[in-house]
Amino acid sequence: MKLMTFLLFSLIIHGSINWEPDFENAKKIAREQHKLILLNFSGSDWCGPCILTRRDYLENQDFIAMADKNLVLVNADFPRKKKNMPAAEQVKRNEALAEIYNKEGSFPLTLLLDSQGKVIKSWHGKPESAPEQWTAEIKSICDSQK
Repeated sequence: MKLMTFLLFSLIIHGSINWEPDFENAKKIAREQHKLILLNFSGSDWCGPCILTRRDYLENQDFIAMADKNLVLVNADFPRKKKNMPAAEQVKRNEALAEIYNKEGSFPLTLLLDSQGKVIKSWHGKPESAPEQWTAEIKSICDSQK
């Protein structure tokens, strides 16, 4: 039983996404580690396409493995249910990001940025390509920036 618990815990740890909550820190990490930033705007508890994007693309094992080596991930989430609201400080950071990168209020909106915060590529709505193709496209862009 202990072995099963350990294996399950290991899968959860290794198959999870590390989201950086602070965009300024994400830029610093991206500069230091020579990575790009993937910024995702979502409505995690009300936006169907956002939920599908997270489940099918951002939680895809191929994406997670690629992102770990090439990206700093930032999620600006705008939930509507009170129980899902982030801390007030995080709400302010997310709103500030929306003022710069998502003035139209598109959900989901996924942006690939350089370490200075300049947009390289954007996806409005759920990506149209399959998760594997989308992941390969991002990896190709990351490789071309090195």
